[in-house]
Amino acid sequence: MIEAVLAGEHGPLPADLVATSVFWIHHGTRLAGGATTYLNQYVLVRLGGSFGGCAFEAGEIDPAICRNSSGTPLDVLLREAPRPLRIAALDAYLSEARPHRLAAAAGEAEPVILPTGTPEVRARARDAAIAGLLDIGKGAAVGLIGVVNPLVAAIRERGGEPLLCDFNLRATQWGDPVTDDMNEVLDRAEAVVATGMTLSNGSFDTVLARCRARDIPLIVYAQTGSAVARAFLGSGVTALSAEPFPFSQFSAEETVLYRYRVVDGA
Repeated sequence: MIEAVLAGEHGPLPADLVATSVFWIHHGTRLAGGATTYLNQYVLVRLGGSFGGCAFEAGEIDPAICRNSSGTPLDVLLREAPRPLRIAALDAYLSEARPHRLAAAAGEAEPVILPTGTPEVRARARDAAIAGLLDIGKGAAVGLIGVVNPLVAAIRERGGEPLLCDFNLRATQWGDPVTDDMNEVLDRAEAVVATGMTLSNGSFDTVLARCRARDIPLIVYAQTGSAVARAFLGSGVTALSAEPFPFSQFSAEETVLYRYRVVDGA
């Protein structure tokens, strides 16, 4: 994908574009009623009227990258930057080439308004929208790669039985076990829901290949790389919840996410 973008196959040549701003956000969240504090780091790239974002693990990059990379030609970031920044730059490029709002206006995506409210209210609405992309029978085994408690609850409300994988969490607030071996999940699941963080940690290709090989649905919920994941719709990704920056957890006001589905025959 990056090579195709560098060659100008998805829009203007990145060598002619500049990343106006590179910044990062480090935040923690503990939702009411839970015992888990979610710690997240994001690096973000501003390109024209769009932002690209990528979550990363603690210690992968440091704040100096903001000073060193702001104002850098986009092709340099795509070729030479650490992986999270490359993904954020690619996301910014694809978002600028085709903003989600324009895809929604063309009928390619469904905008979903997340309501004004507390973090708990907004998280439940977001995760219900993600789970709404599942087309499953009661009791279906749903692999969840990248675990947040409200999404586990939303999958159960849809009738699914979650199979849980996360590199940083060992149990849900209800005591459900969480493995750090995604192969355990990919081998058993009847459908998979995976976070955009798989783009950042390098596991996306494996998830995509296993779902293709087993011919099972793959739903991606993406703050990280929402426009990058969109490029794989119909090529292994069957549905996408795309949430461009600013992400829902950074606002108490209404925000929009965009749901994409592969249409039969498309």
